[in-house]
This record gives sequence, C-alpha cells and structure tokens, in this order.
Amino acid sequence: MRILTWHVHGSWTTSFVAGRHDYLLPLTADRDADGRGRARTWTWPATAVEHTPQQLAEQVRAGGVDVVVLQRPHEIDLLERWTGARAGRDLPAVYVEHNAPTGHAASTRHPMADVDVVADGTVPLVHVTAFNALMWDNGTARTVVIDHGIPDPGHLYTGERSTVAAVVNEPVRRWRVAGTDVLLHMGREAALDVYGMGVDGLRAHLDATGGLGSDATLHGDVPQHAMHARLGQARVYLHPFRWTSLGLALLEAMAVGLPVVALATTETPEAVPAAAGVVSNRPQDLVAAAHRWIADPDEARARGDAARAHVLTRYPLAEFLLRWDTLLQEVTP
Repeated sequence: MRILTWHVHGSWTTSFVAGRHDYLLPLTADRDADGRGRARTWTWPATAVEHTPQQLAEQVRAGGVDVVVLQRPHEIDLLERWTGARAGRDLPAVYVEHNAPTGHAASTRHPMADVDVVADGTVPLVHVTAFNALMWDNGTARTVVIDHGIPDPGHLYTGERSTVAAVVNEPVRRWRVAGTDVLLHMGREAALDVYGMGVDGLRAHLDATGGLGSDATLHGDVPQHAMHARLGQARVYLHPFRWTSLGLALLEAMAVGLPVVALATTETPEAVPAAAGVVSNRPQDLVAAAHRWIADPDEARARGDAARAHVLTRYPLAEFLLRWDTLLQEVTP
C-alpha cells in the first residue's frame, strides 16, 4: 500500500512508518510544518520517501497513492490544493487525533466532527488513547482507538546517575500544561536531567526565580537513540504533564527500563502499573518515591524491570501495525 501522511509527531511517525508499506512524506522548500519530510533525529526506513507537492500531485493523478492519513484539520484543504483530490471522496482517508481536547475537558467538539466526510463515517476518526476518545465530543463520526506501539529501544537502564530524568518539549511556553512547575518542584529536591525541544530557554527563564537547582542539566533536541542511552543512566523518570495525550517519551523511558513517577492524569494511570512506579497527583509523593529509589538502586531497578515488561506487552509495535493494517484495508477499495 502507498500511504500519504505528514510528518507531524516524530515518535508516532517512527512507529507508523515501520510497517510493510511505502510512505509518501510531503516536503516543502523550507521544511516547514506542512513539509518536514523525513525525520532528522529519528531513524526511518528507506520506504519513507520525501515528495514535493508537485510530485504528490503527479502520484495522485497516476493512481500512485492508495490512502491518505490526515492528522490536522487543514490537511484536507492542503491535499486538495496540492493534488486536486478530496479526502474521503477521491482518495480514501483516515484522520488521526493525537491530542486531548484543548478546550473544556468534557464538552469540546472535535474539529472534524462536523466535516461531512468524517461525520458520515467516510473517514474514520482515530484516537491514540481511550481517554482522548472519551473526552472529545466526536459527534457522529466513526471513532476508533488504536493504542500506541513503540519500537523496543533495548534494555539500556544502568541507573548509574543519581538523577531524575524528564523529557519535556517547550517547557516554558507550555508551562502548566507540561507540568513545568511540577518539574521545578522535583528540581528543588533532586538533581535533574531535562531533555526536549526548547529546554535551553528554561535555565535563563528560571535562574532569577531560583526555580531550578544547580544540579539540573538541560539537554536540547538530542537524537532519539542517543537520548535513550542517556535516559538509561538516570535513576528515575519523571512524567510531569498535567494535560496531554499519552506521551511516547514516557513509554520509551519505560521500555529503556526506568522506574516512573508521574501525575495521575489523562491516560497515564492506564500506562503505568503500580509495580512500575508511583502515579499520584501529589507532587510530594513523586518526590518521596524519587528519593527512595535514589537511595535504593535495587528497588529502582526492579521497578524499572516491571515498567519495561509492561510497556512491551501493553504497547507492542507489532500490534500497533497490525491494527493500522486492518483499518487501512477497510477504507481502501
């Protein structure tokens, strides 16, 4: 199958393009959000191929695209403007929602719920967690949940550093949503290793307030394989997010073998069993668990082993790809 999809979320796309198909990735001259092409910090197979809008138009006209996987509302118009094809009418389509509602938690209407091809079931609306599917008002759309699946990064945990690691993109801009205040609470109590896009601005923004301790180390946008190896050196993993979809960085850290402390919000309680860590909405409970595991490497390792075993069983890549194959076969003639 030849699948057109945009590079929107790097970790999710890493799993998606690991399937047995050919993947057409839009590429614009400036590699903007509508044409990032192949990832630069993830390793993708040769079957994920960059195509300019003109090349995509040629592929569609020649029947070289079997289905489009949409991930943002404006991609319906973008597809028609670039190729002349209408999603769900001229070209089979699926729409993936990666995020939890950004408005009122229980009553926000999904932006695609009233679009004809989604509302009449022509284009299935796929959520990446059951929590997201529950919280969005999906209208009459055919709603499907396909849980995440992740490639196994390997059991990389050593826990040699008495630090708490976290992966948070844009922690300053996304402040309370990302739980940056919870991150700072932990940073006043333990040494931190913080990874992610935009973390370099965290130090300058917070030094004046004394928000981060002197033992915090900030790492910019590190290539995925290198980040996994570095994460494995930390003793504990912190997932501070208040309101987000289930972060793939959390699942990857668990697969590396890290024990977890996390807020008990959104899908996290489903993803982190009691044996794998501490899930609580009391930041002091997360700090206490981190202190305990920093002082007891053996318990930390045992918790991390449980985290790895769980995530490889609950979020296997093979199951993710199988469920996607089944759905894509349903929507293509």
